[in-house]
Amino acid sequence: MRFENSLAFAKELDEKDPLKKFRALFYFPLMDEKDVIYFTGNSLGLQPRQTQDYILRELEDWATYGVEGHFHSHIPWYHYKEYLSDSVAKLVGAKKEEVVVMNSLTVNLHLLLVSFYRPAGARFKIICEYDAFPSDLYAVQSQASVHGYNPDDAVIYLKPRNGEYCLRTEDVIKAIEDAGDSLATVMLGAVNFFTSAAHKVGATCGFNLAHAAGNVTMKLHDWNADYACFCSYKYLNAGPGSVSGIFVHEKHFGKHLPQFAGWWGNDPETRFKMPRTFEPVKAASAWALSNDPVLSMASLKSSLDIFDAAGMENLRSKSEMLTGYLEYIIKSINTKIEGRKLNLEIITPSDASQRGCQLSIIAHGLGKDLYNKLTEAGVLCDWREPNVMRAAPVPLYNSFEDVYRFGVILENILLK
Repeated sequence: MRFENSLAFAKELDEKDPLKKFRALFYFPLMDEKDVIYFTGNSLGLQPRQTQDYILRELEDWATYGVEGHFHSHIPWYHYKEYLSDSVAKLVGAKKEEVVVMNSLTVNLHLLLVSFYRPAGARFKIICEYDAFPSDLYAVQSQASVHGYNPDDAVIYLKPRNGEYCLRTEDVIKAIEDAGDSLATVMLGAVNFFTSAAHKVGATCGFNLAHAAGNVTMKLHDWNADYACFCSYKYLNAGPGSVSGIFVHEKHFGKHLPQFAGWWGNDPETRFKMPRTFEPVKAASAWALSNDPVLSMASLKSSLDIFDAAGMENLRSKSEMLTGYLEYIIKSINTKIEGRKLNLEIITPSDASQRGCQLSIIAHGLGKDLYNKLTEAGVLCDWREPNVMRAAPVPLYNSFEDVYRFGVILENILLK
């Protein structure tokens, strides 16, 4: 499509948007009694308006039934996670049995690494990104440490080439091949999938999907990923610190992998017989340790019901156009600030198939003052030192007019 940097054009795209009705289902923060331009769904998604009702219903059932709510509430708490599995499976491209909602993100990453990072002899290395989020780095480093390895020896860090900001697929595959028989597992952030290369050298392959779940279309089962974890407070809009989830490919069920066990991962057919020896259910829920955090899950269910209504393929289609429009607006601004020793460099891949809705932008010649001025003007994006601004137009609730207005505010700040 040929984009135009005009309000009329943005409004026209919004009018044609088949998903436009979903914007009204969310609360937007207010500044000077006006909705802010909210481009930080990559950090914390907006609250669906119906979430309060979902949580209140659970509180009412708790008040009405007490402990009997585990079996007599409108969604029996004992089985609550099962009411989320269909929706989650659709989002990550899995079978219902391959996913389970539980715990928090880094806890789940550790639980998965207990099972899928099994160093032995010369095979003890882990591949991850050099610039991974600290939680991921700490997880792989500490997993190596508890197995008696020096993380400096055990962890292979992947860096982009000099002068580049993104890993190249061929470089990741080469690193896997070079590690060969020394490689125990690959653990990368989305959106990267290198399962075939990892399996070829005898390693497992897993992913942290914190920035992928609810953002891009995935087919974890078909891609033969071994394991993955994801959070729900970003694109899945379940609220700060809300419950996380995992994927485990069905090929691992019944293999009796080493794992930390809990009563709620026991086969439900024998669970209430209180077996003294753990009998894992043949599903991803075997990794569940504790009973369901119902209030947090109710918040997630509220958002998942909206995703089911919108459809991930529809959301992805809009996302590619919406983020493409943001890219176009940024480039338009660059032509106007040329000669001011300023430049906005988009370091996210330009190929829409290789990115989600977020654009990372290096603000050359500018510091955090740019971010502060945007915030004061009613734009909420986020900042990573020393000079990277991240903006994420989320297709579920952001509009093309949001993108246009963002561009107007950004341009005005830069041209002053």
